Amino acid sequence: MNVCVRTFHVYKKNDMISILKKETQKQTLRALIIDDEEHQRHSLEKMVKMYCPTLNVVGQADGVKTGVEAIRKYKPDVVLLDIKMNDGLGFDILEQLKPLDFKVIFITAYEKYADKAFRFSSLDYLLKPIDPDELKHVVDKAGDQLRQDFDIQFANMKKTLSHHEKADLKIVLKTHDSIYLVSVSDILFCESDISYTRFHLADNRDILACNTLKEYEDLLSESGFYRVHKDYLINIRYIRRFDDDPCCSVILEGEHKIPVESRKRYDFLEILARLTKKRSG
Repeated sequence: MNVCVRTFHVYKKNDMISILKKETQKQTLRALIIDDEEHQRHSLEKMVKMYCPTLNVVGQADGVKTGVEAIRKYKPDVVLLDIKMNDGLGFDILEQLKPLDFKVIFITAYEKYADKAFRFSSLDYLLKPIDPDELKHVVDKAGDQLRQDFDIQFANMKKTLSHHEKADLKIVLKTHDSIYLVSVSDILFCESDISYTRFHLADNRDILACNTLKEYEDLLSESGFYRVHKDYLINIRYIRRFDDDPCCSVILEGEHKIPVESRKRYDFLEILARLTKKRSG
């Protein structure tokens, strides 16, 4: 498609790399602390500020119910989670939020809970009282894992983009009364509509499909699609420009303006920078 050729020349190569360098300098992981003891929360936050400069504590919660609400509100990259609390176990929070899109560091005074923690693919666990060196170690490990996740995602995306013209991939979209066979290359973006997903197509059609955005993200993430916001999954072939003021947004073909979540901003800019570099090289 011709649109693929011109999509990523919105920024000059050096401009995009400069933006990326600035973002790298200030990039931090968003962290949430969940513990039913107030003094433990404040003590841990102070320790994080002192020993973990790559971690920014964006909020706290004091139990299972408030923990679930806080995770949905703050959308953290890392959750520092006490296992045993007054209204339940930290595992109860994870059961309500699966599949998890954040890393977990379990914190407990009870070593017997540690083995169960690893069944949730946790980052690691810390025993109270927390050792600063151990805290720094698991936080660094979290950053490494998040970067690896991104590198894998980008590698898959780049591979698909380089071969997209060789095959006309299609996706089946089921609505309440019809079944559509749609070319993946014709999808501009997908929009969450409660438990449904609205597909916006290049020919100006909209199709309301009977599955969640998360399910379609799993299907399309290796076909040049990126989830820039909890409610939006975009086809990066159709990007025209990225606006950073007054708030982050991406403009697609047809002047569709899509918000970009602040925690997705760095990864999204890195995708644009890598693709710009690839096409300029």
